[in-house]
Amino acid sequence: MPATSDRFLVVLDADSTLIRNEVIELIADEAGRGAEVTAATEAAMRGEVDFATSLRSRVEALKGVPVSAFGHVLSRIEPTPGVRELTSAVHERGGRVAVVSGGFHEILDTIAPELGADIWRANRLAVVDGVLSGHVEGRIVDAEGKAEALSEWAQEIGVPLSRTIAIGDGANDLRMMAVAGLGIAFNAKPAVRERADLVVGTVDLREVIPLLP
Repeated sequence: MPATSDRFLVVLDADSTLIRNEVIELIADEAGRGAEVTAATEAAMRGEVDFATSLRSRVEALKGVPVSAFGHVLSRIEPTPGVRELTSAVHERGGRVAVVSGGFHEILDTIAPELGADIWRANRLAVVDGVLSGHVEGRIVDAEGKAEALSEWAQEIGVPLSRTIAIGDGANDLRMMAVAGLGIAFNAKPAVRERADLVVGTVDLREVIPLLP
């Protein structure tokens, strides 16, 4: 194992970063409300509306979707090109890979380990009698929650914030990108590109490998 001083942490957003999809939109498709939720998601990612308020509203549109539909949602997930190569490169260099998402554990618990993540955090959808109730359980993982997760994981692993990298695409990723030693805008909205330390425009996570410590 590398010395603690040589370790580092890479934290990725999930939707449109770790994967190509926005999971809430895929679930909304199961309720026939995909277009409505897509428009609301895009507004939230541009930073035009409060993320937590927007998420609660969008999750209400999922009410009645059976938990059994998650299998179909998972079958539609598209990993971002280069994601496995990036996570392998991080591990080869002695780093850890984390994912923090405004999306949902119900999906991330399957895809995060498959794509090489060591730790992850997301929201949980409330379920009643096998169907979604239209509510989120507990505290919502928003911009501040993402920043807190990065800081907590760095402390647990024994990594200074200067040796952390945050990668995201939406306005709710800006706080964790500001906290990290290096904030990378990946396939990002204009407001995020403007405030990031670096911008990766190509939708291929292998572009990040040369930036690793």
